[in-house]
Amino acid sequence: MKARVHVMLKNGVLDPQGEAVRHALGSLGFDGVNGVRQGKVIELDLAEGTTEAQVTEMCEKLLANTVIESYAVEMS
Repeated sequence: MKARVHVMLKNGVLDPQGEAVRHALGSLGFDGVNGVRQGKVIELDLAEGTTEAQVTEMCEKLLANTVIESYAVEMS
């Protein structure tokens, strides 16, 4: 079983990496980009029987800083 966790900064939290990417795209001639938010994807290879609730607990305790980040879990 696998899980994919998408972690992003919450709206309103400054994203300097995203802003650097937006600026670099503009420098390369891609002027149509008004904003960029950068995040991370964590892929977990899980033991059979691991629940989404357990993955959510992993996110809350370690994988995401829930003060400034939000996350979404995909189980497969």
